Amino acid sequence: MDWNKGRRSSNVEDRRSGGGGGGGKLGAGAMLAVVVISVLLGKNPLEMIGLLEQSGVADAIQGSSQQGTAPPQDDREAEFVARILGDTEDVWGAIFQQAGSRYVEPKLVLFAGRVQTDCGGATSASGPFYCPADQQVYLDTSFFAQMRDQLGGGGDFAEAYVIAHEVGHHVQTLLGVSAKVNAARQRGDEVRGDGGLLVRQELQADCLAGVWAHHAQARHQWLEAGDIDEALRTATAIGDDRLQKQAQGTVVPDAFTHGTSAERVRWFKAGFDGGAVAGCDTFSAKAL
Repeated sequence: MDWNKGRRSSNVEDRRSGGGGGGGKLGAGAMLAVVVISVLLGKNPLEMIGLLEQSGVADAIQGSSQQGTAPPQDDREAEFVARILGDTEDVWGAIFQQAGSRYVEPKLVLFAGRVQTDCGGATSASGPFYCPADQQVYLDTSFFAQMRDQLGGGGDFAEAYVIAHEVGHHVQTLLGVSAKVNAARQRGDEVRGDGGLLVRQELQADCLAGVWAHHAQARHQWLEAGDIDEALRTATAIGDDRLQKQAQGTVVPDAFTHGTSAERVRWFKAGFDGGAVAGCDTFSAKAL
């Protein structure tokens, strides 16, 4: 994949320097607040600071107020992410404009280890995710190595598919899809399971990733032999049935949240082949 043809987005924030495990240091402002509170409570400020730093609370405090910086241009992974994100902005901007609407571009936050979001704290174990509360995509690029080394996926276009899938969730937020799923959850409806709303939401994001890939290829002709197979192998690798089989040896459809490998492949191909958002109505589909 000749991903350098993509436009570099300015909406990437780099928080990797503040990530990692426990043992983070409190900033000057937070340290002053701890000292004041310690004095009021009659505690030793040094002990309080040490406990907070060792427990990892310092990282959470830093993360909740941390502002990302632009990633360095000589960082290959960050450059790749920025160019794929930039192309999703261009494609979705054009699609929304044709529909008489405006595409609000999301931020993409690079982090390492763990990160604080408006949806709560998260770690690298969560994998890439989208937070609708702050309309930001969060990505620890170590997930790409995990795809290659542990899940049997990987490659430039496969990584682009992962980013486009999370951007697909942002598109769902703008279209009001996410709000309807959340409303069902808040009513106490069962949204998990094979064919449930969560699965349909995730499969639609796969389809929307395919829609982006369709238009991106038409714009750039940047795919090479094997690129589509890379994405399909990755979609297969991260299906609920495949991941459950690897983790516990059995498949539990009632616990599905993302869809089977075959379903993820099918809906990505539907978006890629058709290139139309209308072809991504997983919620009305009788068979996924």
